[in-house]
Order: sequence, then C-alpha cells, then structure tokens
Amino acid sequence: MTKNPFEEIPLLISRSQITTEINMTGEWRFVRPTYDEKTAPCSAACPAGEDIARIEMLASRGMFREAYQTILMENPLPAVCGRVCFHNCERTCNRGGYDQPVGIHQLERFIGDMAIAEGWQEITRQSSHGAKRIAIAGSGPAGLSAAYFLARLGYECDIFEADRAPGGVLRWGIPAYRLPENVLNHEIERITGLGVKIFCNMPVTQAFLNKAKDTYSAVFIACGYGRSVRMGIPGEAMANDGLKLLHDIRNGKAPNLEGTAAVIGGGNTALDVARSLIRLGVKPVLVYRRRRSDMPAFGHEVETALKEGVKLKELLAPLRMKANMGDILLTVQKMKPVDLKDGTRPRVIPDSDKTETMKVQQVFTAIGADANENWYLPPIKEELSFPPPTSKTKEKLLMMSHCTLIRQYLPTVFGGDLTNPVKSVSDAVASGKQAAMALDTFFRKGWDAIEERLAECRVGSGPSLSMEIYLGENRKNRNPYQVSFEDINPDYFEPADRIKPVALSPAESILSFAETEQTFSEHCALEEAGRCFNCGICNDCDNCLIFCPEIAVLRRHETDADNSPLASRRINFDYCKGCGICVVECPRNAISLEEEK
Repeated sequence: MTKNPFEEIPLLISRSQITTEINMTGEWRFVRPTYDEKTAPCSAACPAGEDIARIEMLASRGMFREAYQTILMENPLPAVCGRVCFHNCERTCNRGGYDQPVGIHQLERFIGDMAIAEGWQEITRQSSHGAKRIAIAGSGPAGLSAAYFLARLGYECDIFEADRAPGGVLRWGIPAYRLPENVLNHEIERITGLGVKIFCNMPVTQAFLNKAKDTYSAVFIACGYGRSVRMGIPGEAMANDGLKLLHDIRNGKAPNLEGTAAVIGGGNTALDVARSLIRLGVKPVLVYRRRRSDMPAFGHEVETALKEGVKLKELLAPLRMKANMGDILLTVQKMKPVDLKDGTRPRVIPDSDKTETMKVQQVFTAIGADANENWYLPPIKEELSFPPPTSKTKEKLLMMSHCTLIRQYLPTVFGGDLTNPVKSVSDAVASGKQAAMALDTFFRKGWDAIEERLAECRVGSGPSLSMEIYLGENRKNRNPYQVSFEDINPDYFEPADRIKPVALSPAESILSFAETEQTFSEHCALEEAGRCFNCGICNDCDNCLIFCPEIAVLRRHETDADNSPLASRRINFDYCKGCGICVVECPRNAISLEEEK
C-alpha cells in the first residue's frame, strides 16, 4: 500500500467570539448622507403646483385613491385639467431627456375619471371661521378653485354666475369633444359638496359690491374673458364672434350653416371654432397672421384639426371685408416674418403690398378675448393700471403672480384672466388658490404677512404654490432644489415608449361632438405611471440599503392614516462612514451628502 505523500495539516481559521459591532466605522466619517427629498421640475412647472412625482409613484402601485387625494390637495378639477390644461409639466419632464415625457395629463384624467366612477368624495374641511363669508364673482375655473380652497380653510363661499349654469369657459367655451358636460358637472358637485353655494343668472354689479360689505368679508372677482377682441378693419360687422358660436353650440343652439367659413386666429379657441364648424357641416379655413410653428395653440390640436379637414392659411392678416351677392369677400394682407431668432417668436410685417381675396360664406373671429367693461370698477381700474407698486400704493394694493389684492372698504381680489399672465385653466386654478391663501393670511395675520407667507409655499423656485405646504403638512419639508436629468441615475431605468390613449379616427370624429380621445385603461395607467422617474422623492427602491457596505441603512414599515404601506428609513451613523455609495446609487436623487458638523 502506497503511503499518501501529502500530509494532512489542520487548517486553523481565526474566529471572533464577539460581535464586530464594536468597530464603529462611523468615526471615520467627514461627510454624512441624509434623506433629502427634492422638487420635480414637472411640479414646479405646473401652475397648480401638484406633487406629480408622488402622484405617479402612487399610481404605479395601483394606489389610485391615494393619488387622487394627492391631486385634490392642490387642484379641485383633475378630470377637467387632465383633458384641457396646457400640460407645461410634460415639457419639463426629465423622462423627455431619456426617451419621451410621461403622459402626466392623461394619468390625471384617468385618476379623475376613476374618482367620478367610484364616487370618491373624501375632502376635509377645517372648522368654520364664524361669520366670515366670501363673495365670488364668476364660476369659471378661477372662481371654483377659490371657493374650493376657501371652503377647505373654513370659509363660507357664495359664487355668483351671470349665465344660466356654472362653469364659465369650461362649460361654454370648450367643445364637448374635449370636455363632456357630465365630467364638469361631477367636478362642480365635489365643490358644492363642501357647502359652497352657486347662484346662477346673477351677475355681480357695482351696486352689488357697494352693498356686499354688509354681508361679506371679502370679494374675489374672476369673471374671465368673455368678450372677443375686435379686428378693427372695414366691414368687420359681417364677422361672427367665435366665442358666441362655442357658447351657442354648448347651449343647444347650434346655427344652421353651410359653405366655407374663414376663422381668424391661431390659438386654441380658433381651433375649437374651426373643429366645431366642421362638425356642423362647414368647411373651415384657419387664417393666421404668423407661421404654423408660431401658433399658440397646442401642436397636437393643430395636427388633429388638419387631419379632420381644417385648412390652414399662414402669414395672412385680415385687411377688409365686403359683401358680394350673399358671400363675403375677405381681403387679406400677405405677411412675412422678421427678426428670426432661435427660440423666439418672430415679428411679422406686411410683405410689401401683396394681398389676396378669399370668397367665403361666413367669417368667425377668434383673435383673443377681453373682459366685459362692467368688471372694471371705476375706483379700481386706475389702480390696476399702475406699474409695480410704490411705497405709496403698496399699503393698499398687492400684485401677486396670479392675482391682485386691493385693500379698501371691502378687501377685493382680482384673479383669473384679469390678472393671469397666461390665460389657461390650470393658471386659473392657481389664481383661485393664491387668492384663498392671501385672504386667509390677511384675516389671520394681517396685510404685511401675506407676501412672506406665500413665499414660504412656493414649489421649487415658484411661482406655483402648494396648499399642502401652506397647511404645514409633509411637503413643507421638501427641498426646493429642482432635480435635473443630470441628477438622475439612468442605469436603473429601461427605455419605454409613451403609451397613447385610444382615439377616434378623424373620419369618425367629425360626425359628432363625442369625445375624441378616450381615458386610459387601468393597465395602461399602471404602465405609464411606471415610466415616471419619481424625481427627487424616495419610492422605496431600497438601493441605499442594498448597496451600503456597512449595512448602516435601517428600514422599518409603518402605515399611514389610510393603512397604506409606507417604508421609513434612517441611517445608523455609528457605522455609516460617509462613503456616498447610497447617494450615487439612488436613481432619483432623493439622498444628499452634507458636511459632518
């Protein structure tokens, strides 16, 4: 038997008999990580200041009811805004730097529609402020928003509407194919459910305001722009008001028209007029003084209108109108753009004396709108025309980003289209919210506290304001720093095309005023919400815990008031040595490093 040439030698491995926790690696640290939730650029761009990153995070988990409550904290009209807002949020979406922006407005519409279908009405109201009542002139988006937020803050609100039904531009100025009436009615019912009273066929006059001080503590004037701007050309009397056409159609009084109609303008109202005319059997021609690329209307609305059969004539300005055997001869001046600069809207000037004459059967104007004269009250009109307030005027007039507060015998706030730099539904909502915050601060802390208090509620760099911050809730701890695409760790995301909702074909669309674009299915909503980076907020991905070499991240589960699962984390600084791995591996920049003090 051969002897084994290898001698077995016992292998001795040292083994500690005590825990390694005695090695406090945290003593090496000179910087420390901190959970530092920041501001998503979409939230800062949203006039209503919605917490979009959190909304999408909740929606991606199927927590639609919680997402709905998060929207209602800042916006009372989710199903409306999800259909008609300008969605500035999507233009700043960091996902756009990766593949395509998230369909934020389509997700908001889905959540708003689900709330209507399920009958969700969970809105809290603070205790009443005694006898303080607020009169609101106008039941458009600004007036509805002001009433909603004031009611939540405990005030009694009465809305006075000149028309036969509430809604303002939402009811009378936006066609049903974009905003169905039943959706608007449900949104308004949510607001009246807070105790808000709406009185229709009751325009607010100067006489009303003179007596209002006996009943009300303040007035919010949000009449909107309901009077079309005139072109100022010979023969203009033959033209029809585009806003009146939209109002008549929504009022069930659509005119009997035929032939070809010229629609003057390039904004969303002009497109709505043209697309409404084509549904009435008219052949519309959109006449615009600038180029298509300069149109203020939504790009996708322009594209849809052209697909439906609307014709577009660019660089033509109305010059005069003349009757001709039952037709109208519309003479237009040919224009040319000048001062072409990247990213700026060029000026247009006449292209010498070149003109063109069009023979049409109708002309509709939609070049802009203004307020009715009776809204410019004599004692206030002069003050509103002031430049930024001087030390002399600042004591009685406060000009804010979306409204103007005047301190006189009765505190009066002008808002909505009267003061908004951008005439949009979401800006109107912002105006109503700002008015509510300003009045509440005025009544609680006085005139001098308003500017500073509202500045504390800005979302990111502003001017959007957050009611959640104003109420001192969780969002007040959010860092105003706006997360950029460079702050995102793209290694943890996969390319995914934006999901498009089902829509009627152009041939089907023009047959009626039925809604052209459908709401997401639940599956599509989950998929689209999952594309969101959730910029700046923790979404419980646990990268910090997984990659920490010292296992210094501690995680515990809790539940919120609705028993929804939440995870909270903290760092055990006895062992964290400040390596920064957690910061680098956080996909959405929700952790920061700060100097150890």
